[in-house]
Amino acid sequence: MEEELKCPVCGSLFREPIILPCSHNVCLPCARTIAVQTPESEQHLPPLLHPRGPAPPAAAAAQGPGAAAGSAACLDSECAAGGGGGDHADKLSLHSETDSGYGSYTPSLKSPNGVRVLPLVPAPPGAAAAAPRGAGPASSSLTCPQCHRSASLDQRGLRGFQRNRLLEAIVQRYQQGRAAAAAAAKCQLCDRSPPEPAAVLCEQCEVLYCAACQLRCHPARGPFAKHRLAPPPGHPGAPGGGGGGGDGGGGKGAGGGRKLPTCAEHDLENYSMYCVSCRSPVCYQCLEEGKHGKHDVKALGAMWKQHKAQLSQALNGVSDKAKEAKEFLVQLKNLLQQIQENGLDYEACLVAQCDALVDALTRQKAKLLTKVTKEREHKLKVVWDQINHCTLKLRQSTGLMEYCLEVIKENDPSGFLQISDALIKRVQVSQEQWVKGALEPKVSAEFDLTLDSEPLLQSIHQLDFIQMKCRVPPVPLLQLEKCCTRNNSVTLAWRMPPLSHNPVEGYILELDDGDGGQFREVYVGKETLCTIDGLHFNSTYNARVKAFNSSGVGPYSKTVILQTSDVAWFTFDPSSAHRDIVLSNDNQTATCNSYDDRVVLGTAAFSKGVHYWELHVDRYDNHPDPAFGIARINVVKDMMLGKDDKAWAMYVDNNRSWFMHCNSHTNRTEGGVSKGATVGVLLDLNKHNLTFYINGQQQGPPAFENVEGVFMPALSLNRNVQVTLHTGLEVPQCVKQPKLPNN
Repeated sequence: MEEELKCPVCGSLFREPIILPCSHNVCLPCARTIAVQTPESEQHLPPLLHPRGPAPPAAAAAQGPGAAAGSAACLDSECAAGGGGGDHADKLSLHSETDSGYGSYTPSLKSPNGVRVLPLVPAPPGAAAAAPRGAGPASSSLTCPQCHRSASLDQRGLRGFQRNRLLEAIVQRYQQGRAAAAAAAKCQLCDRSPPEPAAVLCEQCEVLYCAACQLRCHPARGPFAKHRLAPPPGHPGAPGGGGGGGDGGGGKGAGGGRKLPTCAEHDLENYSMYCVSCRSPVCYQCLEEGKHGKHDVKALGAMWKQHKAQLSQALNGVSDKAKEAKEFLVQLKNLLQQIQENGLDYEACLVAQCDALVDALTRQKAKLLTKVTKEREHKLKVVWDQINHCTLKLRQSTGLMEYCLEVIKENDPSGFLQISDALIKRVQVSQEQWVKGALEPKVSAEFDLTLDSEPLLQSIHQLDFIQMKCRVPPVPLLQLEKCCTRNNSVTLAWRMPPLSHNPVEGYILELDDGDGGQFREVYVGKETLCTIDGLHFNSTYNARVKAFNSSGVGPYSKTVILQTSDVAWFTFDPSSAHRDIVLSNDNQTATCNSYDDRVVLGTAAFSKGVHYWELHVDRYDNHPDPAFGIARINVVKDMMLGKDDKAWAMYVDNNRSWFMHCNSHTNRTEGGVSKGATVGVLLDLNKHNLTFYINGQQQGPPAFENVEGVFMPALSLNRNVQVTLHTGLEVPQCVKQPKLPNN
């Protein structure tokens, strides 16, 4: 609020503020300093266009020694305008722009505090002597230091402007509050108790220091040299600080009664009405005698309440904007922190990427050096081998030559002829050893290795950040010709439309629950082909896909409807079977290498619907006890099915059968299996029960009830049994009456 209470001219708290016609405020002493006389160019206007006001200093000086002082004093006086043109000027003031408080203004000078004023224009030589005696005094004007609009002063001078007593009262209360704050201003860094009184306030640090703490904690050097130190708030030396005297008094304290303001034109009358046309309070006498007689006026109290309500309503809007501004500032401060953190992260990422490039280049350098070393060693070895070979041949040839020369020296013809034929052959053979190319190096000294580093150098020089403003990806196109279902699995394929320039970072595939429920994400990645397993049989699924990038998520594709298989087709699962299980016939026939029972599961999993499959007994020796049923994925596989809590089974021999779960044997039923028998398994997850059949006849009552969850077909057997699995069967409609159990 302090900025609202400071004069735009002097920069201090207002002293006797007056209201200018433009609604801005200025101190009365400051108004005296910026009020100037009308330039000479306006003094030579026709008489009717002369503004009213006191004479300029130049004309006053021509009239006598004391005229200049009298001209300045006339700004606050109630002297009348001279000359015969005064009445015409009064009539003109009702319509003129000058008398309304606003006029044209051309700034020419600028004071140190930023206030633009009109310069004093000296009168031309002889102007005072040539002026007629009856001519009126020159006008004075006042330029608003904020909006730079020029206001003309009338006969009353600065007294013609209303005094802002409300602002005076607010300034006085503010000064009293600052004085109280100054008394309580203490150093914020003192170790003493109580702290020392504050001597300075750092405007950048916003910390109060005493003299000792300032020297210790805030020296005037280094980064603190540019900080501005000011007196603490409320200190006599602070701007707008405490208890100004003279013109700064402006009335009694806030707690005492304040004198009611009186009319500017009628000193003895208090304001009682409000002129709507002139937008100013007036007294009763102004309505009777003044120019407000024909204006629209209202009661002062009623207009006071109305304007208070309007101000309160306007303040509500400003308050909302201020709240938004505070939230925006918090957002900006958070943004500063995020920018700082992201900058550090990006710097670290850049360093890591560059280090990775350097490491990759270093590794490649080592590989290339290894190749050069191998090539050098190979060339050296070839040359050394050739040197050794050539040295050996040369030694042999030299020895043969020396021997032949000694033979030639002999003079015994018969002895020479005895060995001459053999020597001639040896010399010829020795000569043939030096065939063409034998005296040429097998390798050259040049290395046939050329490293093309130019593309890499160009890439390094072109290495830069990718900065692109991209939009969200377009709608993906489902490739219906590649979308299919198999058993309880669905496969979907899609692609982006041609001529799509927006980058894609990945895709999101969504699938409903098979009953028309809500969609859920089943895949997020960069691939454009996805297979979803483990769905319900005989169910209808809706699928859709959308693409995303750094700018956001694109729109969904069209919805594709996929129908899973009515019946389950599956085989034995070799990946989850016990290692003693032996599978054949495309994993549809199973037997075992061990005399102990081993478990094998099917490749399908059921959690919904009705499913039926059969197992044909191909071989049955020595009366074993194979077990048929269902199990969880984590069933124990090295013992009979049903002995743990993860399996529900019927084990059977050649005469009878039992149901078993958690090693509990129940419902013994007559009737067994033999070679050629067929065992059927009916899993009804709608009714949550499990039923077994032998040769098309139900074996006992429903074996288990209240079965819920995910189950897989299961079988346990040993080496005396071999069975073949038959799947994709319709659920049997006609069920024979079950055999009753014996116990």
